[in-house]
Amino acid sequence: MSSQDRLVVIDGNALVHRAWHALPPLATKSGKIVNAVYGFLLVFLKVLKDLKPTHCVVTFDLPGPTFRHEQFAEYKATRIKQPDELYAQIPILKEVLQAFHVPVVEAEGFEADDVIGTISEVASKAALPTIIVTGDLDTLQLVDDHTRVYTLKKGLTDTIVYDAAAVKERYGLNPEELVEYRALRGDPSDNIPGVKGIGEKTAVALIKEYGTVAQLYESLEKIKTIKPPLTPRLKDILLEHKKEAMMSRELSEIVRDVPISFSLDDFRRQEPNEEKVVKLFQELEFKSLLNKIPAAKQTTEAVAKGNSSIDENYVLVNDNEAFQLFLAKLKRQKVFVIDTETTGLNPFAADLLGVSFSWRAHEAYYVVTDGHSDFLQSLKPLLEDEKIMKWGHNLKYDIEVLSRAGIKIKGAAGDTMIASYLLNPGSRAHALDTLAFTELGHRMIPITSLIGDKKPPKQMREVPVKDLADYSCEDADYTWRLKEKFEPELQAVRLVKLFCDIEMPLVPMLAAMEENGIKLNVKVLAKIKKSVAKRLVLLEKHIYKLAGVEFNVASPKQLKEVLFEKLNIPSEGIGKKKTGLSTAAMELEKLKGVHPIIELIIEHRELSKLISTYLDALPVLIDPLTNRLHTSFNQTVTATGRLSSSDPNLQNIPIRTELGQQVRRAFVAEKGKELLSADYSQIELRIVASLSGDKAMLDIFRRHEDIHTATAAAIHNVPLSKVTKEMRYAAKEINFGVMYGMGAWGLSARTGLSREEAQEFIAKYFQTFSGLKEYLEQTKAIAKSMGYVETLFGRRRYLPEIKSGVAQVRAAAERMAVNMPIQGTAADLMKLAMIRVYQGLSAISAEAKLVLQVHDELVLEVPKSDVRPVAIFVKEAMETVIKLKAPIEAHLKVGDNWGDLKAIEL
Repeated sequence: MSSQDRLVVIDGNALVHRAWHALPPLATKSGKIVNAVYGFLLVFLKVLKDLKPTHCVVTFDLPGPTFRHEQFAEYKATRIKQPDELYAQIPILKEVLQAFHVPVVEAEGFEADDVIGTISEVASKAALPTIIVTGDLDTLQLVDDHTRVYTLKKGLTDTIVYDAAAVKERYGLNPEELVEYRALRGDPSDNIPGVKGIGEKTAVALIKEYGTVAQLYESLEKIKTIKPPLTPRLKDILLEHKKEAMMSRELSEIVRDVPISFSLDDFRRQEPNEEKVVKLFQELEFKSLLNKIPAAKQTTEAVAKGNSSIDENYVLVNDNEAFQLFLAKLKRQKVFVIDTETTGLNPFAADLLGVSFSWRAHEAYYVVTDGHSDFLQSLKPLLEDEKIMKWGHNLKYDIEVLSRAGIKIKGAAGDTMIASYLLNPGSRAHALDTLAFTELGHRMIPITSLIGDKKPPKQMREVPVKDLADYSCEDADYTWRLKEKFEPELQAVRLVKLFCDIEMPLVPMLAAMEENGIKLNVKVLAKIKKSVAKRLVLLEKHIYKLAGVEFNVASPKQLKEVLFEKLNIPSEGIGKKKTGLSTAAMELEKLKGVHPIIELIIEHRELSKLISTYLDALPVLIDPLTNRLHTSFNQTVTATGRLSSSDPNLQNIPIRTELGQQVRRAFVAEKGKELLSADYSQIELRIVASLSGDKAMLDIFRRHEDIHTATAAAIHNVPLSKVTKEMRYAAKEINFGVMYGMGAWGLSARTGLSREEAQEFIAKYFQTFSGLKEYLEQTKAIAKSMGYVETLFGRRRYLPEIKSGVAQVRAAAERMAVNMPIQGTAADLMKLAMIRVYQGLSAISAEAKLVLQVHDELVLEVPKSDVRPVAIFVKEAMETVIKLKAPIEAHLKVGDNWGDLKAIEL
């Protein structure tokens, strides 16, 4: 054995069970539950990366009884049998391990721990450093000079490594003494009885005093004078339960000589069968894990040389002769891929270095534009020709970069990132590097091979132009290959219309919105911050007074000590983290009303977050060139199709609080202009009424009545004028709660109704809207039958978990099945409205611009003289973009800032 050798022995069963309980029930589109496999592989790949073993082996239990069951029929009898969906994952995992060329060792009649004990014993005698990877502490008795235990404390990421000193620190005993400890203490998880009445401290004290259980009983027979830790009563208990103690020791001791044949060289790591591993990960839909696969040696060497596409036809276009030859070819193309290379990630600040093009697999061209403005001018007519179709990956970025260079891309036909998102809406792994590997089995040139992985990295301008050309050409080439792969896939699942009519027209529109940005009044933010800071100081004084001590309110550790130790606030029902009781927002909400300090801490948290997330962060994000805030709108994040925003995330600005309104007041119009807000009114309820065809609900909307008041009136059988605030509030909660599968418990928690009252309210609700109940049940049935649900426009969400045998998992999937068609249709509707407004706006006002889209609201910046015609146009566009059974209503408001908008009369 080399001095660099290291063996990792993995307790397969322990990790599989830990993963099963730690992760939600992930499933493939076909309905196969794979969360235990996924969780195991998360740990496995991390172990390979962090521990860098030269040898690796995995052990599993075999089905059937072991010698311990023969010794004690009740061994492990108290364990609850896990669902078949867990055990069905073990053969899948073994197949994956086979592809990694990692051996699996099992022994009939023995447990995995015994196999681990036997392997580690042989390794220890050979002085081979060994690390046992497990999810429990049973193998700590195996720790010695050559053997350590790497175990999971909580979940799958919180780990600890035990050597002999760490075992001693935790238990006060040496590793070999733990089997004696279990003999006395027992182990409820394995139903090992131990000696009844002996606790942890007593067991440790006895082992320290007498050494082993056998020596303890020898001493008991000879002792004449009883002294601590022994007592007369304890002596009687020990003698009475001697049989149980000796049996418990036999059950607890890990066997180290299981009759299995192996050599340590059998466990020496080999390169994985990368092709097979990739194929299995694709089948299991583990796209986020694919880039974690250790690369095969030849792949690693190719990447290290900086060119993993050395056999491709990649052409550097850097002089006029080469450019003219390239341009002649480009002019013959009706569709091509583009990819830009720039000096940075911010499209509004980065300089364009070059553009790559591809129109067939294995072939691409990189045109150097930095210092060649004439090349750009020659490309401009082709890039601005809407009859020539352009594809890209994250094409919005390329559109924004080229816009700064004076080119307005037209004919944006496709984006492989968006295509991937539509095909796999539950995934977030849509990066080009990831897709090239997951879909095509190709490892892309890493950016670090160009700019290094040190900080600060090398500037892109410093990268040799040939290396940059290969890198960019590869991007264009593999974008083309993904396009060729995704087009028939979109066709097969009827997503082409959604892709072409909604998602792609949105790309240039979002690029324009991001480029437009919005003006921010930093003085307003500074004023708010000053007021909030004063309030925080006051809150802290009150908190310190109630606590009786000054402490850091923002420190979870100190807060936990104050709440649960100093103030002795009851902790029943409070969640725990690895450091103890949790003080997360959700947990503090449970304690409202228990102690007056709780409400003050919650307010302190909210105000502190407001400062860090918005009051401090927003001014820093202002572009110094435009003096405006340019948020990013993301198309490929949410599973329902809704847009999200980042840098900053505008979705999270509080809407209904006074402070939230104050922050919105900082978003202002330029001089001579106003902000025009168009907000869909109760659009999700109108959609659910239309999808369900419920007559009672449709009639309410057609009469233009307030849906919540009318719902309350119908349920309570009173006139609209007799509906109280409380009645309307309960009706509102259930109206919106229906879309999220709210039951009696949820309604009770949100309204203060008793469980019985809430149950009765829901029963009356579905009596009133019987068509809605029928629709909800039909939607669940369709989801179970098809494995997915769709919006009105064909957007899909796959729900394999809906066929789960685990009731809790199935119920969660049913809630998603009900919610997605409603929320997703609302998202599609908003996108269509945005496209219509964007495409027709310039004809109404040359200077009006779309600037924001948040939730169901669209915000425009409009010259004051054009507000009325633009408002009329926007309202008509939003209300008529499609026809639902329920009338669509958009409410319009106008003002100098986003927080003080007034309704506009049209």
